[in-house]
Order: sequence, then structure tokens, then C-alpha cells
Amino acid sequence: MAEFLERIRLDDDSTGLYSTTASPHLSTTTSSSSYHSPSPPRLYSTTHYRLTVRNLSYSIKPKRKLSSLLLPPPSHQQKPTNILESVSFVAKSSEILGVVGPSGAGKSTLLRIISGRIKNSDFDPKCISLNDHPISSPTQLRRICGFVTQEDNLLPLLTVKETLMFSARFRLRGMSAKEKEERVSLLMEELGLSHVADSYIGDEETRGISGGERKRVSIGVDVIHDPKILLLDEPTSGLDSTSALQVIELLASMAKRTISDMGFKIPDQINALEFAMEIVTVLEDSNSGNSFSSCGDPEAPDQYSCSWLEYEDEEGNRVPVQENRADDRIDNSMGCSHFSRSSEIFYLCWRFCKIIYRTKQLLLARTMQAIVGGLGLGSVYVKMKKDENGVAERLGFFAFSLSFLLSSTVEALPIFLQERRVLMREASRGAYKVSSYVVANTLVFIPFLLAVALLFAFPVYWLVGLNPSMVAFTFFVATVWLIVLMASSLVLFLSAVSPDFISGNSLICMVLGAFFLFSGYFIPKENIPRYWIFMYYVSLYKYPLDCLLINEYWSSRSQCFTKNTGPNSECLLTGRDVLRSRGLEEDGRWTNVGIMVGFFLFYRVLCWIILARKASKTTL
Repeated sequence: MAEFLERIRLDDDSTGLYSTTASPHLSTTTSSSSYHSPSPPRLYSTTHYRLTVRNLSYSIKPKRKLSSLLLPPPSHQQKPTNILESVSFVAKSSEILGVVGPSGAGKSTLLRIISGRIKNSDFDPKCISLNDHPISSPTQLRRICGFVTQEDNLLPLLTVKETLMFSARFRLRGMSAKEKEERVSLLMEELGLSHVADSYIGDEETRGISGGERKRVSIGVDVIHDPKILLLDEPTSGLDSTSALQVIELLASMAKRTISDMGFKIPDQINALEFAMEIVTVLEDSNSGNSFSSCGDPEAPDQYSCSWLEYEDEEGNRVPVQENRADDRIDNSMGCSHFSRSSEIFYLCWRFCKIIYRTKQLLLARTMQAIVGGLGLGSVYVKMKKDENGVAERLGFFAFSLSFLLSSTVEALPIFLQERRVLMREASRGAYKVSSYVVANTLVFIPFLLAVALLFAFPVYWLVGLNPSMVAFTFFVATVWLIVLMASSLVLFLSAVSPDFISGNSLICMVLGAFFLFSGYFIPKENIPRYWIFMYYVSLYKYPLDCLLINEYWSSRSQCFTKNTGPNSECLLTGRDVLRSRGLEEDGRWTNVGIMVGFFLFYRVLCWIILARKASKTTL
């Protein structure tokens, strides 16, 4: 028998496990949270599910200290620590199941296992089943479970409606744009968020919605595609009593609405649980009409690893629903439809553009850095002379410009770190591929950084008095553009491996310092120790510095910059001599451009590999 709760109070250390798919309509409750629906529009499927957990145990091995790695630990230290031991329960559609216990009791661990956030090697397929058929892997659980974590991993500069709309665009792949818009509007009405639809989510720096409203948005993001099971890890933690009550009343009202879908109306004077007991026979008959089979189309099995669900449509026919894990496509509970890679990239680009435009600090910082940096350097090196001192000044100007441009992208680090948590949550749920995120990030930042390069190059080039050729100026702009693109890729890669801003910032400074040291500017190539020579070739400073020098002096190889003051007036320094001092005997500009493009792509591919690996292991 399903348990119907009209009002549930959970303490801050409680965890909710909530099955949603049998709730076909928007909810109406007369409690203090006051969520109202003028009509019963269809929001959830009527498929019924039963999640069964039997004798679930989980243990972890203690980590050994570094000081004891060389010595075998005592036998008592080798024993694993039991986190969960023989846990059993059943959760059905239209039911809220609360898991209550003190801190450290294993509540969050239990939910991570049920939601598939564990390694394949730690998963026991004998313990968890859906409609009495075993779940074969954690990936399968990720497909059927919505998981609302303790932290609200949302983008603060998107509005409530935009957050839910982007979630709908990624996960409701068989619906038209109008249907997605209607579904989001209905969901906001059910969640009591219509009045803050156009308000920013907000964070510590951006004023936004309240904590309770933010928690309801997190719930909305994970129910927009109607998951079979909804798991909530401490949904009331950090909320005041009113917000906590509203969240729990919302979940309870969504659960008891199944009853209404079957044509019954709960009388005002009767408790929902008492009424459910009176119609228990009808509810049990409804729950028994659905089945779950293991894998493969019985008539046309394919090579993909998949799972099949069957539900009865309105005419009583059994309809299979495929969840294909081969290409990470998510069904919308009414069938699996193709969602093209180009659509993923388009919507991610759209979201990136909104965030960049609204991140005023980033826009202002990059714009001011480019303009002030260009004007400042131009005023210091204004109209350099074409003599021996001018040659030294030009080399110093190019080296400092490189250092300035490569270090100017560090301010994007906190933005990447903030987006990373959202990426982990969305990619782990199959909303889109990590590769689509990296491609979209690249497509958005290419024109943005081109504008930065133009703002820097225009004033500084002509103030300093570099090669007056327009071809040389165009190549200078392209080189500056590639420099900031390489820097952006490096920061993106380091943000993927850094746990936080402090360590990420330290890592960036250390890497850029090493690249600058081995660029050939401070230490000539022939004087670099043999065991460090590889740093000369992987330095991000070397190739753009060579490009800038060739661009400046290649057309003036025969020009004399210093002459002998004697009677013979012999030329002591030509453009060819300047290039030869750097080992530049040939015009290798385009080779260096190709290498810089390679660095730009290489760091993005590394970023993609690391993020994809983290997304497959994340517990978010």
C-alpha cells in the first residue's frame, strides 16, 4: 500500500526519497505554502514504479597515512569501515519515504548508491530492483533517478525561468519549443515560483531569490523531465522553518495528487492517508499493471547496452520506453527522440552568452585591461627609435606584452570553477555531453577574445611605432588573438584540475612563470640545461615571441640599425642579425601560428578528457 502524507516535518539531518512519476497533475494544497492550480494540466506520466532495496551494504577501506606506506599496517586497520549494513526498503509511486538518522549514519551514502553515484566495482546488482527486475549498473540508476543534492548547484546569473527552460531544452527532447515553454510555466506554478520567474537565482555577490525558492528551483530542474524516482538529500538543510515547511508540503502535495488522476477527490474533512486506505484495492490494481524487463528489444536486439520499460497507454496497450546509454540520450518518459549535437551546442552557446553579458566584472575587467594595457604600454614605449637601443626596447616590449596578455585571463578562473559544478551535475544526468560544453565554450570565447585582441592591438601598435605595413598590423592582431586564446585554453584546463580558486590561481602563476623562464628571453636556448630543454619547446611564450619578431624584422632584414662611426661606416646590426640572434633564419611565422593553434586545441582536449572523467565519477 502506498503511503500518502498530507504534511511531513523532517529535521535538518533528514533525507527524503520521493517517487514522482505517478503524479500526473499539478498539485493543490491548502497549507501555508499556498500553491494553486486553476486546472489539472498534465505534467507527469501515469506510469507506476516500485523501487525495492534488499540487504544493501556498503563499506569503505581506510586510507593509509603517507608515513605508514612503507610499513604493513596492523591487521585491525585493514578492515573496511561499514557505512551501510543490510538496508532494506520499498518505495512506490505516490509515496514519500523519509530516511532519518543522526549525522554520519549513512543517509547521503544511501542516496548516492540509489542514484548511481558510485563506481561500477562497488555496485551490487542483486540489491536494487525496479518493478521486481534487477538494476544492472549505476548508469542505469542515473537514467531513472532525479537527484537533488544538499547544495543548490545553479548558475546565479540566470533567472528562475531561464534555469528551468534550459533544463527543459536539454532534457525534454521529444517536445516542441511551445510544449517546453508550457511545461516550464506549469512547473513554476506548481513550485510556487511564478512570482519570481524573472528574478536571478543569485549568490553571495548577486542579489537573488530566497533559499527556499532556490531549493524549489533545484527540485524543478530535476523533475522537469519526469524522472521515475526523485531523491532529495537533506532538502530542508539551511532553510528557515517556513521555507522548510513549504518544500516538504510541495513534495507531499505532488505525491497525493495521483489519487486525483484516478478520478477520486480527497474530501476536505478526511486525511489523505485515511482516504488512500479506503481505495487501497484500486491503487494496488493500478500499480500491478506495469512491468520492467532487463535489456534489449525482444524482437530486434541491438548492440547497445540499454534498458526497456513498459507502460500502459490510455488504450491499454503496452508501450516500450527505451533508455539508450550508448549515446547518452535521455527519454522524456514517452519515448526516446534524437536530440542533435548542434542543438546542444547552440543552447549552451546561448547560455554562455547570457552569463558573459551579465558578468559585468568580467566584461569590464577584460575591456579595461585591453584598453588601459594598450594605451599604457604605448605611452611607455611611444615611437621607439630604429637603432640598437630601439631593438632592445622592442624585444622588451614584445616580452612584456606576452606576459601581460597570457596572465590577463586569470580572472575567468572563478567563473569556470562555478560553472564546473553545474556542468558535473548536468552532464552526469545526461543533459548534454561534456564535449558539447567544451565546443560551445570555444565558439563563444573565440569572438569575445578577438574583440579583446583588437582593443589592445589598435592603440599600442601605432603608438609604439611598429612595422607600418597593414599586412604586418593584421598579423600582429592575429598573433595577439592567438595568445589570449591559448591563455584561455590553459586557464580552462587548469580550472578542470584545480579543486578551488586559491590552488587554481597558484597553479596558473606557477605554470606561466615556468613558461616565461624557458621562453628563450631570459636564458638562451643553448644555455638551458639539457634536462630542462623540453620546457623551451612547450613554452607558450616562445612561439608568439618568435612570430612578433619575424613580423617586425623580416621585411627589414637588410635595414641597418647600427653603423660603425669610423671612416668605413660599416653596418654593425641589421634586421637579419636580430633574427639570427633568436635562431630565426627562415620565415617561420605560419609554422608558429600552427603550433599556437595546436596549443589552443590541445589544452581544450585535455580539459574535455578530465571533465568527462570527473562527470562519470561525480556524486553531484
